[in-house]
Amino acid sequence: MAVKIRLTRMGAKKMPFYRIVVADSRSPRDGKVIETIGYYNPVTEPAQIKVEAEKAKEWLEKGAQPTETVRSLLIKSGVLEKPSKPAPAKTKAVKKSKGE
Repeated sequence: MAVKIRLTRMGAKKMPFYRIVVADSRSPRDGKVIETIGYYNPVTEPAQIKVEAEKAKEWLEKGAQPTETVRSLLIKSGVLEKPSKPAPAKTKAVKKSKGE
């Protein structure tokens, strides 16, 4: 079973509120979840992020894959470390002559 850590939308129309949940990757966005590990409220200024760090780390160790949005929220909340930039790939430049 492929497990993802992702957002589930809650809240009223035009007032989004998200729960950070662990769910089977085949279930729909607002469908059945395995466990709720936090929440994200983008409406407040500044945005509120609360993550139960121990549960998040436990699921990551078990192999759960966070979505890109959840990965950035986990980095902001301090659960994950910011990845270092990979070294740029060296490519060979091919020069074309004017006659070609």
